[in-house]
Amino acid sequence: MTTLANPPEVKSEAPSVVIVPGDPGPRPMSQARHRLRKAVSLVVPPFFVLAVIIGFWYFMSYVVLDAERRFLLPPPQQVLETGFLNWQNFSQILIGLWISARVAFVGLGISIVLGMSFAIAMSQARWVERSFYPWAVIVQTVPILALVPLIGFWFQYGFTSRTIVCVMISLFPIITNTLFGLKSVDRGHHDLFTLHRAGRFRRLWKLQLPAALPAIFTGFRIAAGLSVIGAIVGDFFFQQGQAGIGRMIDNYTESLQSQQLFAAVIMAVLLGLSIFWAFGLLGRLVVGSWHESAHHVEDDS
Repeated sequence: MTTLANPPEVKSEAPSVVIVPGDPGPRPMSQARHRLRKAVSLVVPPFFVLAVIIGFWYFMSYVVLDAERRFLLPPPQQVLETGFLNWQNFSQILIGLWISARVAFVGLGISIVLGMSFAIAMSQARWVERSFYPWAVIVQTVPILALVPLIGFWFQYGFTSRTIVCVMISLFPIITNTLFGLKSVDRGHHDLFTLHRAGRFRRLWKLQLPAALPAIFTGFRIAAGLSVIGAIVGDFFFQQGQAGIGRMIDNYTESLQSQQLFAAVIMAVLLGLSIFWAFGLLGRLVVGSWHESAHHVEDDS
């Protein structure tokens, strides 16, 4: 009787893993490198777009336009020299910008108070929403130019009229976003407050308003840019009182002072961006990192 030989041993081809005691594995990116990478990702793209815009500006000024028509689009260095480095011109622009900024700040503040008040009232009762929301839409859709003569006739042509125009332009985004945020609270959270027998005010203060903060600050940021537009529009059409940046833009256009015109437009844009960024920063500080939008920003950076 023959005996079978022992079968050959099957060696595992899996690579052996050597564990070194105390080895933490791959090291994570240091905090300094992470902050540097985040700063570069935030700063480089806008400046790249700015460089493209300036290059296109130079191309239009020196290639497309001839010397006789270059006043339509003066090159950037002429705008810088005449509009910003000439103190007499720049001080006039700063004074006009401050006058328009006061109108924008006051109008935005009134819009925030009125918009949030109407939105909270509409979120608490359906009949209030059905009564007032259509009128908010009407105020947003009525051409402001049709109401300018009436506003000037009723409230004169000074600071009050400009503020009213600013409020009419910037009010609707605050109402819409605040109402959307208040009505978008998860139903399970409402059931939890109902289980604990929370009253209407406690439910609003502890649940709806905190949950609506991201939408509320989105409305604030939209209204911030619109408030600057409203202040400039008021300057265009109410020609009495101190001249704001809007009336200065109109005067520069009539006198063909294109360098000062572009400088005034740039300063008006910077004003709108400053208010927009300020509310964005305030929103991040108030909301914190609990909302999903904050995590999306971190992942993108």
